[in-house]
Amino acid sequence: MANVEHRGPGNAGGPQAHIGAVRAVLWLVAAVLAIRQVTVVLRTPPTERLTDLETWIGPNGVLHVNGSLYDADKFTGTPFAGLVLKPLARSAEQALGWAWTFGTLGLVVVLGLVAARALPHPVSRLTSLLAAPVAISLLILSLPVRNTLYLGQTSIIPVLLVLLGLFTVRGERASGVLIGIGAALQPTMLLFAGLLWFTGRRRAAASTGLTFAACTALAWAAMPHDSWTYWIHHLAGAGLGASPDANANQSLHGMLLRFGFEGPLEIGLFVVLSGAVICLGLRRAVRYAKDGQLLLATAITGCVAVAVSPTTWQHQLLWVVFAVVGRAGKKQSDRYMWPVAVVLVSTLPAKMMLPNMPVTEPIRDNVVLIAALAAAVVVPFLSRTHPQYRSPIPTDYAAPVPARWKRVPLVPFWRRVLTRPNLLLELLLIRVGYSAYQQVRLAATGGTISGGRATAEQHGEQVHAIEQFLHIDIEHWFNQLTARTGWMEDFFNFYYTSFHFVVPLTVLGVLYVRRPAEYRWARSALGFATVLALVGFWAYPLAPPRLMPDLGFIDTVHGAQDFTKPNYGTLTDLTNQYAAMPSLHFGWSLWCGLVIAVVAPKWWMKALGLLHPFFTVSAIVGTGNHWVLDAVGGAAVVGAGFGLTYLLSGPRVRQPLKVATGAAAPPVIDMSKDGAAKDRTPS
Repeated sequence: MANVEHRGPGNAGGPQAHIGAVRAVLWLVAAVLAIRQVTVVLRTPPTERLTDLETWIGPNGVLHVNGSLYDADKFTGTPFAGLVLKPLARSAEQALGWAWTFGTLGLVVVLGLVAARALPHPVSRLTSLLAAPVAISLLILSLPVRNTLYLGQTSIIPVLLVLLGLFTVRGERASGVLIGIGAALQPTMLLFAGLLWFTGRRRAAASTGLTFAACTALAWAAMPHDSWTYWIHHLAGAGLGASPDANANQSLHGMLLRFGFEGPLEIGLFVVLSGAVICLGLRRAVRYAKDGQLLLATAITGCVAVAVSPTTWQHQLLWVVFAVVGRAGKKQSDRYMWPVAVVLVSTLPAKMMLPNMPVTEPIRDNVVLIAALAAAVVVPFLSRTHPQYRSPIPTDYAAPVPARWKRVPLVPFWRRVLTRPNLLLELLLIRVGYSAYQQVRLAATGGTISGGRATAEQHGEQVHAIEQFLHIDIEHWFNQLTARTGWMEDFFNFYYTSFHFVVPLTVLGVLYVRRPAEYRWARSALGFATVLALVGFWAYPLAPPRLMPDLGFIDTVHGAQDFTKPNYGTLTDLTNQYAAMPSLHFGWSLWCGLVIAVVAPKWWMKALGLLHPFFTVSAIVGTGNHWVLDAVGGAAVVGAGFGLTYLLSGPRVRQPLKVATGAAAPPVIDMSKDGAAKDRTPS
């Protein structure tokens, strides 16, 4: 222990210096994200950015009109919001646009700082130092903030007023004043008065109600006609705005309209559901507030407001982001499910979360609302007194086994886990990862359509010339043989279009259920191989044989292509047809074959597994979709994927080996089918 405790002059302050470096990097990341977001907004053509702000205070904006604010059906805020914004209508439009953008970004920074300071105690020193830049980065990346910056909206202001009132100002009266002003701008913020009342801060609750009433009365005195229109005619703004059934309206009202409910039935359902959500959500919020998790209670109340508001547009969904602070799951492996889901829902479009299929539309079109409802009434967040709040059930890891290459250190956090991971988290990450793969694959075109096509065809000529030099250019012969042999064409077309996804997903599913430790090893290798393939798509766009105009290949799957058109064929509108090198069709099939050959218990299972890459390479060449060298590239990235997995985590977890009688043996790991790991020492 003496050697451990001793610190030489060169090591003094080592951990502090490390934390400081990490903190500096995180602040740099937050600054880069902020600069990038502001640059994107300001570089957008003036007619396309700050469109909501333009409809309010622009030369022809509703705030310049002498009549009602609500005549043009463009302004959906409260009369008090219109009263506050009216003076800005006289400002110079260009200067106000810059000031609005940078001012909004400043509010986001303040919001992140307040949220970081409001984390429930006890908070480790590391968390307290790193929370602020992480919170600001997450807010900048979130869809609500990006939409607010792009549209020129005011939705951050009520959220910030509530957080300042709850966590920053001293005195219940001042706290209530800030929250009351926020409610005057966005009426559903009045729900925080209920949170204050039931948590014993009744003066603050009363101050909130009085401030809201005073602001509303002031606006009513200044604009009586508009106030009547908003509060009476449109039932507190419920009838304002176009297309309340649009996907952007993530409220219970919008969801019911999308489900086809209309008229009194829809109104009745909305009232009943809203009442239930308010009762259940506020009850949970009060419980967590009394438990010392006021930030979580605030997020839950905000999510209730999101759900019960008649219209909750994307820029008003910031409360869902703050729900990330809740801790759900007693196991360490389950602890990441909720925060990852919140981050993905808050930062990615819904189409990346779920595929564009009719069966998924009810969930995909309401995914943010579902997250808000889950935070408000469903997710069982742990209380601070729960035994697993600070000490979740640990994950079982395999005993460390050194890698073959001693000079390559294993990554400490990439330890070999024995138990199976959280299923929902795995499915979510697989879906998002595949969607990101599709987006990158589509973007890697090598330039414009015409430029990308010319480059890809040039690369196709290069590959063809290399294969001729190596005497492996069998594509044309085998493609012609396939095209004139009916059963071969039908078989390879079916194999090419059907087994590319089915077999890898089946292998992953079987491993997840039967071999959880092997699942992680195989999944990591597949992920690395796919990422490396994306680099190849980006760096070397390549036309497959079927898209080389003068070589005489027959596209047996997609039919004849009209090469006189710049964007020939229907698929060129949907995906990058020049992502041929390396071939993931063959790469994924080779991964399947190798995994089956390694883990299958029977020799005939191993043989069947290895037949899959053989049939796949025959299909991709016979249908004219890949060159032989594309398959070589696919094999290379798969080999690199397994190699990276080995370097990062060491050898895979194996089944226990039989020990010779009488020989001394170390403890071995017995992998049961349910994923539990037990140390057994042979006697």
